[in-house]
Amino acid sequence: MTGTAILGTRAALPEPPEPGAGAHRRRGSWLARHPAWPLTLLLAGIPLWWALGFGDYIFILLSIPMAARLYSWSAQGNRRIRVPPGFALWLLFLLVVFIGAAALAATAPGTLTSPVSNRIISFGVRTIGYLGDTALLLFAGNLTERELPRRRLAWLLGLVALYVVAGGLIGVLFKHLHFTSPLAAIVPNRLQANNLVLHVQLHPAVSQLQSVLGTAGRPDAPFAYTNEWGNCLALLLPWLIARWWFRGTHRQRMIALAALVIAIVPVIYSLDRGLWLGLIVIVGYLGFRLAAQGRLAVLGGLVSALVLAAVVIAVTPLQGMISQRLANGASDASRGSLAVAAMVDAAASPLVGYGDTRHQQGSVQSLSVGRSAKCPTCGERTIGGNGQLWLLLISDGFLGAGLYVGFFLYGFWRYRRDTTPYGLAGQLTLLGTFVFMFAYTATGAPLGFTMLAFAMLWRNARARRQPAAGPEAELAGLATSHRLAGKPGS
Repeated sequence: MTGTAILGTRAALPEPPEPGAGAHRRRGSWLARHPAWPLTLLLAGIPLWWALGFGDYIFILLSIPMAARLYSWSAQGNRRIRVPPGFALWLLFLLVVFIGAAALAATAPGTLTSPVSNRIISFGVRTIGYLGDTALLLFAGNLTERELPRRRLAWLLGLVALYVVAGGLIGVLFKHLHFTSPLAAIVPNRLQANNLVLHVQLHPAVSQLQSVLGTAGRPDAPFAYTNEWGNCLALLLPWLIARWWFRGTHRQRMIALAALVIAIVPVIYSLDRGLWLGLIVIVGYLGFRLAAQGRLAVLGGLVSALVLAAVVIAVTPLQGMISQRLANGASDASRGSLAVAAMVDAAASPLVGYGDTRHQQGSVQSLSVGRSAKCPTCGERTIGGNGQLWLLLISDGFLGAGLYVGFFLYGFWRYRRDTTPYGLAGQLTLLGTFVFMFAYTATGAPLGFTMLAFAMLWRNARARRQPAAGPEAELAGLATSHRLAGKPGS
């Protein structure tokens, strides 16, 4: 379970350049001189990938050159590939996922029989996604400070947060805006018609139109669904604050402040109670950590921002929307039923689950799955589609779910003493993952952003072991006494 990254007590320094790195950059191609290009392209191009129609698959596609780079480093022997602390837990989880393929043909208790071919496709895409996220974690964690400084990675994550806020505002203002992506022209119509998720991705819209409070337009750009939009927003906002506000220029701070104020509108219009709860938990944890550290000035700024947000909500129609949404819990019973079904099915196959989701027996109404204008009661709900935890339980059993949660929980505990802006942002991201797994599935972008947060915590811990010097020193933690220099932390 132990990894190479040990939380030390020294302040940080950018990692020293590797021997011969300068000569290699002078001689090599552009790709050799910029080994972090897949990660930069992934994050900076999020709106483009969404508009092209493969936003959820770009994490898989760009993980291929990342994995190739990792293999090249290892095969050529010019770099030892590190693994993060607790990585054995993640490897065991992947093993459970692979073994679960043997249960794809089985029928779980209380579920309908369905074509095994559909399950194989779903299992394959999700498993490849897990492998892609593994490559993303290792790639981001093994890049040096020269190749991709932590400040640059944090800046990119904050940039994606700006994309999400902007997409949310566009979704509020132009809720009927939608278009057909270029990729739709080459994907067979029959495949698009038979796969709702694929159809949504190939025909992007800036808002989901749902009958929650009348005909509400719930923002979702640059993602496929509102729940994914809310999940990603909460996971990314800590990086906007940590890098663009605390470590940014005056202009960047003003952009971050404007984005945080503007974000209030799409957050409320999303009608996403899970997002609201998650933000409350994240802000509460941040306030607790700031108070424990005695950073009263920063805590006062946080409280002032919350008061300002409360005033904006109170004097606008947003207050009424919140009240109506909290009183309208149409999906609560259905979500509860699916959660119970997932636990029952996990109990029937506790070690490896059933490899994939199943459809609950009976026909229930849903806000977003299975309904249509001609048949509002058609379509059984998907067990495992109402949250990552429930997906893990039915797909991978109690063992797989425990290993998955255990990996991120271990990382959260391991780096709990990191009080730097990047450390707190990483902790907040992992904390949000635990909260949202009860309501959102994390496959795709949310899990990718979580892996990058883990990589940042891991790299920050390595940097703290270096002598205190350089422009990144203040980012790695508060100054420590000289008598502790050189001693590894717990």
